Amino acid sequence: MTGISIAFLLISIGLVWGGLAASTVFLLRKPEVDYYPEGGYENNDH
Repeated sequence: MTGISIAFLLISIGLVWGGLAASTVFLLRKPEVDYYPEGGYENNDH
């Protein structure tokens, strides 16, 4: 493998695992939604 391919491999691995770690930390800190927007099935007349 060339140097550029190894660099792109490391960047892509960092993006994927970094995104997974960031989303896991976010969900652990705030697991439920505090505010839901108005609307939905309860307010429809159908």
